[in-house]
Amino acid sequence: MPINKSLVWFRRDLRVFDHAALHHALRASKAVYCAFVFDTAILADLPRDDRRLRFIHASLLELDIELRRLGGGLIVRHGAARELVPALAAELEVDAVYVNRDYEPDAIARDAAVAEALAAAGRTLLSYKDQVVFEKSEVLTLAGQPYGVFTPYKNAWLKRLAAQPEAVAPWPVEPYAAAFAAPAAEAMPTLAELGFDDGPLPAPAGMSGAGDLFEAFLPRLAEYGTARDFPAQTGTSQLSVHLRFGTTSVRHLVRTLQQAMASGLGGSGAPVWLSELVWRDFYAMILFHHPHVAERSFKPVFDAVDWEAGPEADELFAAWCEGRTGYPLVDAAMLQLNRTGFMHNRLRMVTASFLVKDLGIDWRRGERYFARQLIDYDLASNVGGWQWAASTGCDAQPWFRIFNPVTQSQKFDAKGTFIRQYLPQLGKLDARDIHAPWTVPAEELAECGVILGRDYPEPVVKHEEARQKTLARFAVVKASAPPGD
Repeated sequence: MPINKSLVWFRRDLRVFDHAALHHALRASKAVYCAFVFDTAILADLPRDDRRLRFIHASLLELDIELRRLGGGLIVRHGAARELVPALAAELEVDAVYVNRDYEPDAIARDAAVAEALAAAGRTLLSYKDQVVFEKSEVLTLAGQPYGVFTPYKNAWLKRLAAQPEAVAPWPVEPYAAAFAAPAAEAMPTLAELGFDDGPLPAPAGMSGAGDLFEAFLPRLAEYGTARDFPAQTGTSQLSVHLRFGTTSVRHLVRTLQQAMASGLGGSGAPVWLSELVWRDFYAMILFHHPHVAERSFKPVFDAVDWEAGPEADELFAAWCEGRTGYPLVDAAMLQLNRTGFMHNRLRMVTASFLVKDLGIDWRRGERYFARQLIDYDLASNVGGWQWAASTGCDAQPWFRIFNPVTQSQKFDAKGTFIRQYLPQLGKLDARDIHAPWTVPAEELAECGVILGRDYPEPVVKHEEARQKTLARFAVVKASAPPGD
């Protein structure tokens, strides 16, 4: 039975193509309105210069233009989404509100509250899968349980996709555009009106930005498997922020990868990149089934680890945040994060390992810092990555595996190109010395214009000593492990 009027509530799906909720609303309704809410429950904790707000705002402007081209338009509100969405549904007299599902605990609670308010008024909240290929319990073990290890999950994911290719079939919008309802003309609130600063965009925004980046990446796809590890190269897709805010479709990306692999044009890089997309689904599944991972270790035994605390730990944490640990690759990575809102994935692993296993600081402090800085911040993936590095999560690196920040630097930034980009004061050091300036005689450093403690800090810790402390710190885990583990 057709719905008279409906409202599509955009959240992390800021596009008008291959959009599940929009497709279903347009097919089922005589008139479809579209809305986005700058939710004060989320914005309240953000700094005025938050880069993500600039990206979202620019993406919404493009989204509104595209919706108007199709006969609709975007209604934008600012306030508490739990209250504004039911109120807008009443104002527009819609029968149903359509959304794409979100799997974060706070979002689940918010949507439940909205659904309850809508139901009290005789309306319905209808939700659809859109930001992942397989969700919740769609990929389970033979015993019917969620996976806790990635490789068997990935194998089961690929097997399910082969058996169910429609999982990545597109949800078309334009053929049903006649159902769009044009809202009353109103100006979108400016960033200043929302309480945020304007400024340069941290990444190409909107659907057009995502499309341009993907087109630029495809010729590099075949080399992705090796190029992705080197931060001085443009070896990655740079699409993480677009996946986070849904300015591209994960189904579209997977379909394109399938075509590339079928034609042989994807080389060895295409399946590696596909694995990265499977990791997104894996971590979203983990968060949905184990929401405690946002605050505690996936494996409870690791909650017994005694992290460093107090003034000295706070000093070390500040040095890590500000890129002044004395380890050039770590510092350059943190400066990249602070200045751009982005950090290369290899460097995310290196910096996380350094904070946890060289400085002995709780992974949750690092996770929260990344949450404030990353433009592509995603709770499921960020927590998953941090717990992987800290060895507290599912399928994490073993607790006794500790990245050496110098050897990581020598391997993945051998010429020091990335380091020089963010630490120009070290620019005259040669490729041998730039990874560990403290090993260079003072007179040689001076010839390069570097005095440690003035131009660049001494190392805040000695890696080998820190390594021994970490092995001792995690002994509590070894002691509590059952026989045979």
